[in-house]
Amino acid sequence: MLTFSIVIAALLTLAPYLAGAFFGRQLATVTEKLSVAARLVAPATLCVPYGIVGISFGVFRWYWLALYATLPVAIAVMLHQARCADAEQRGNWRDYLVLILLGMAVDLRWFEPAWPAHFAVFNKILLLDAGIYGFGMLRRLDGVGFDLRLRLRDLRLGLREFLFYTPIAIVLGLGIGFLHFHDLWPSPMQFSGAYLFTFFFIAVPEELFFRGWMQNLLERRIGRYPALILTAALFGLSHWNKRTTSFNWQYVLLAILAGVFYGRAWRQERRVGASAITHATVDTVWSIWLR
Repeated sequence: MLTFSIVIAALLTLAPYLAGAFFGRQLATVTEKLSVAARLVAPATLCVPYGIVGISFGVFRWYWLALYATLPVAIAVMLHQARCADAEQRGNWRDYLVLILLGMAVDLRWFEPAWPAHFAVFNKILLLDAGIYGFGMLRRLDGVGFDLRLRLRDLRLGLREFLFYTPIAIVLGLGIGFLHFHDLWPSPMQFSGAYLFTFFFIAVPEELFFRGWMQNLLERRIGRYPALILTAALFGLSHWNKRTTSFNWQYVLLAILAGVFYGRAWRQERRVGASAITHATVDTVWSIWLR
């Protein structure tokens, strides 16, 4: 029964993510046919996976359920208002407030105490779902490129930026003592599994947030190159406490540099899939051979 509950919660959590990634236009068309009130209230259903997991593991709390119901609705309301107030899509203060809320909630792990150990990924994907619905279905933000029906050109662009970044990262990473070679040879199955997990649960969510939403919006205000550098800097700083309890400046430095190449991959044709390929390849190679 417990396994069945987790599977149902996982499917409900992944459904908006995958629907937005593969059927974004169709989903937007359906959403437009709903009344405004229905559109704004719909994301409250994102609280259901928490309810299932919380009850199944005996950690259910009403205040967490209320938070997972109201925060997505608040995001939907703000982004609906942003669409009405900013028809030219130059970026509205509401857009940036939503990005701050989502980014801080994930990076500072505000909501992870709601979940049993090892289930924090639910929180990350549920907040991603709220952003996908808000920016994609209500804000209708242009140029995001959240389409995981990958093309051969996505692969070429993604691997090109990986090849540009790799020699810089290896020389610098070894020089500052952050990278260390490991003589490991995983099986093709292990490598493929690690790559797919990294692509769907690390690379795509982060690339959608930093490139599809943040860099996209910043370009409209400050231009292509400043937006690329600023987004890369913020991306790098989001890694300040990864793998340590203090400021991890080596990780931040390499992540900032990586963010430049991820941003280049995305902006070439404004495709999250391309930058996610660069990101997933860097992370997978690092985690297996250079960590």
